[in-house]
Amino acid sequence: MDIDIQKLIFEFLGGLGIFLLGIKFMGDGLQKTAGDRLRDILDRFTSNPFLGVLAGMIVTILIQSSSGTTVLTVGLVNAGFMTLRQAIGVIMGANIGTTVTAFIIGVDLGEYSLPIIAVGCFMIFFFNNQKITAIGQTIFGFGALFFGLDLMSSGMHPLRSLDAFHELTVNMSSNPILGVVIGTLFTVIVQSSSATIGILQGLFSEGAIDLKAAVPVLFGDNIGTTITAVLASLGASVAARRAAYTHVIFNLVGTTIFLIFLGWFTQYVVFLQDQLNLNPEMTLAFAHGSFNLANTIIQFPFIGALAWIVTKIIPGEDVTIEYKPKHLDPIFIQQSSTLALDQAKAEIIRMGEYAAQGLEETNQYLLTHQQKHSETAMQIEGALNNLDRKITDYLVDISAESLSEFESAKHTALMDSVRDIERIGDHFENIIELIDYKISNKVDLTEKAQEDLNNMFDLTILTVKQAVQALNAMDREEALAVVQKEDEIDKMERSYRKKHIIRMNEGLCTGSAGIVFVDIISNLERIGDHSVNIAEEVLGE
Repeated sequence: MDIDIQKLIFEFLGGLGIFLLGIKFMGDGLQKTAGDRLRDILDRFTSNPFLGVLAGMIVTILIQSSSGTTVLTVGLVNAGFMTLRQAIGVIMGANIGTTVTAFIIGVDLGEYSLPIIAVGCFMIFFFNNQKITAIGQTIFGFGALFFGLDLMSSGMHPLRSLDAFHELTVNMSSNPILGVVIGTLFTVIVQSSSATIGILQGLFSEGAIDLKAAVPVLFGDNIGTTITAVLASLGASVAARRAAYTHVIFNLVGTTIFLIFLGWFTQYVVFLQDQLNLNPEMTLAFAHGSFNLANTIIQFPFIGALAWIVTKIIPGEDVTIEYKPKHLDPIFIQQSSTLALDQAKAEIIRMGEYAAQGLEETNQYLLTHQQKHSETAMQIEGALNNLDRKITDYLVDISAESLSEFESAKHTALMDSVRDIERIGDHFENIIELIDYKISNKVDLTEKAQEDLNNMFDLTILTVKQAVQALNAMDREEALAVVQKEDEIDKMERSYRKKHIIRMNEGLCTGSAGIVFVDIISNLERIGDHSVNIAEEVLGE
């Protein structure tokens, strides 16, 4: 029998492409249907590791990608929304959630794939409603997943009679580690464990591979899928890198345990297949599900140990920026609006301290060009935006109560201060973008320009800190000092602009360096303005 190699490769690759597209569409559609609730699910349900496992499962089922969930988790750990121990629970849950795709594949819907695609397309193209379009996208993805699998299967059908392939599967049966390596490598290449398992299910149902060779490949898939998170964590904080490596350790340990008991595990799968009368695809789905569930149950009690190991492997100070407010307890609003206003003020002071810290990090980034300073500043900016929303909502809730004239004035002052502090964050974010531009386009500032920027940064940081102190203590003298400093900042900006024009005319400085310089000093000047606004709230102007 002649094998048409070109047809085999084209059908396999085309099928794989459509399958991956299907999974992506299905995940995106589900994500749109679920809206921003995914982050909320992770945020809310991770108070203890057991709930974390559930949250990890739910989110992975919704976005159809365990690496997606892990990447989301790495992001949340990076932002200080979640501790490492909570993240480990979520990652364990993600491993269980990812087995759902294999079960979906086990339900043989291949012959209905085209009408399913048609229904999805119809919903995407003929409705203007976003909700219906999102559901259509999910259905389209669902159909494409089966259509891609069908194409892959028919591409793989002739493999059974290929001697080289037959030899490989025989080797995999006698040497499970080879199976693990193949599963890992293939998943790293395709970046989707579901795809590797889908292919495996196809081969197994075609009779091209036996169970003993297929099970180790399943284990390898689980190791391969951790690579995405590791890649996502490369530039991230220490805590985020730890979360990603936990995923690797968790799957390596699980695979090692199950390789030791491979014979028994295979017998158990055969027993399931006979008892439940499973088709080949479902048999592998149950094998995959059992492995991930058992792995989580075995390692769940050792979450603390996992966290400890990973902390030893990746040492370093873990700097997390608290995104969440600490003082805003809704109970105060009902009891006493005065107390509630004090709570809001305490949170605003915290926010102001963050703004000053963000500005210091921005200054460090300008001086050293070290990426870590830029990342910290951007995290602080994210925290400022989050606190701004939360504090504003809290203040709006307070205003629903009846306030005395004094409280009302204080309420307005706090509302204005929150807005000013948030704007300071926007301005240092602008400065970071300018420094990024300066670095990527190799723009050099003259020594004199650099010195001017340092002077202006120092003065601006002092002004922001003093404005926050003045608001905290309601200290008029501090507030007057802020107004004075802001005058100096204005004068500085004007004189530095003039000196810069002279440098430009003398040809000491390039045009692009000039733009960077002028934009940075004007952002600093605006930060000074916002500091004065805060001081004026203290002076009652």
